Amino acid sequence: MQNNINQNEINMLRTELELLMRERQSLLKVTGAAAGLIAEIDSHDLPISTVEAADLLATTINSLSEETLQDALSAVHAKIVA
Repeated sequence: MQNNINQNEINMLRTELELLMRERQSLLKVTGAAAGLIAEIDSHDLPISTVEAADLLATTINSLSEETLQDALSAVHAKIVA
């Protein structure tokens, strides 16, 4: 009986982990696409409210770890060009 409960818990945790990994991959794609967009925009051509939104997005992206940012860029097959 105890073994069956443990196996059910393991299966539930496995399912939840798989869901979280799929969600992480989706979030990495969104982040990678956003980073690419920010890298390409010319803020001189944008209204101030758009520049402020882009700045908030850029600040948030810049707060990511280097590894996470690289994972995000890889998720959308993008590279940082210096």
